[in-house]
Amino acid sequence: MADTLESRLLGPNDGTGLINEDPYLSNYASYLRDRFTSIRWLIRELQEKEGGLVKFSEGYKQFGFLRVPSGLWFRDYAPSAQSIHLVGDFNGWDRTSHPLRREEFGRWSIFLPDDENGKPAIPHGSRIKVSMKLADGTMGDRVPSWITRVEQDPSQPANKNGVYWNPPEEEVHKWKNERPGPVFAPRIYEAHVGMSGQIAGVNSYRAFADDILPRIKKLGYNCVQLMAIMEHSYYASFGYQVTNFFASSSHFGSPEDLKYLVDKAHGLGLRVLLDIVHSHASRNVGDGLNLYDGSDHCLFHGKERGYHTVWDSRLFNYGNWETLRFLLSNVRWWLEEFRFDGFRFDGVTSMLYLHHGLGKGFSGDEE
Repeated sequence: MADTLESRLLGPNDGTGLINEDPYLSNYASYLRDRFTSIRWLIRELQEKEGGLVKFSEGYKQFGFLRVPSGLWFRDYAPSAQSIHLVGDFNGWDRTSHPLRREEFGRWSIFLPDDENGKPAIPHGSRIKVSMKLADGTMGDRVPSWITRVEQDPSQPANKNGVYWNPPEEEVHKWKNERPGPVFAPRIYEAHVGMSGQIAGVNSYRAFADDILPRIKKLGYNCVQLMAIMEHSYYASFGYQVTNFFASSSHFGSPEDLKYLVDKAHGLGLRVLLDIVHSHASRNVGDGLNLYDGSDHCLFHGKERGYHTVWDSRLFNYGNWETLRFLLSNVRWWLEEFRFDGFRFDGVTSMLYLHHGLGKGFSGDEE
């Protein structure tokens, strides 16, 4: 077996090797063994059922929109939905013309063939939603969970639409610069694109790339960490109330504009880190993931366990198979599609502890 993460985890280890690095962990040897046993079980399950971690983390090649030579596939995960129809500009928002077919494991799909001239059924830039008969029998529109572009409706500012993003070749960003190599002494400049301008207003990806990145480089930094990149409806949340995990924020420009920023940073020798939020999600219904299929537990814990009382947001269920697929694929999406170099994970304490760190001092001697 090749020297991979899987091979090392499935090798003759028991998880206590960390004690050699930090003897103070010796009192917690049993915990280390238990956790190692759990992760080893998960890796085996991924290998047997999904073909391994690498393939499992490519969910964006299965879900959402997938262009193939003869047409367009759309797949979604909504186990509690009773029916789903794809609606949007392409069909005049007809809520009966394009039903999705229910598959196993809570998945739904539809194939939209090209016309006889090879023209796609859904043009680039079209507004898209899914219309669902929800768990309780009521109807509701949702922005698709794997959508890669979301925009505000100019006629209804409170309304957000998914957008099918597949620009023509001449509009696709052409990468010019290779990623910089590893950095062993990172000097990180944290930035918020929208707040980086010198005049009142929301700054753009391209203005940040052209005006701010050279200044960061000149100051001696070798990494830039970007906040508020994942799509969030509430601008004042600083990007920490994420509504759409695979979409780059439309507040600052298009996905191609963000690629231009990352490419420009790489040309300056700067590594680009994404401030990624997997600890919780916005509780918005309609444009977010909350109550997506009408249930409170589609990707989250149900009832009280699935709600963060201080952040007023939803908490992911990391023990759910499709939640793992969604979040691991999201990490890989930002690496592959936008060529980010790494991550700063927000709210890790809330991810690790059932108490979420609330009322805890963490003096270093907790069980």
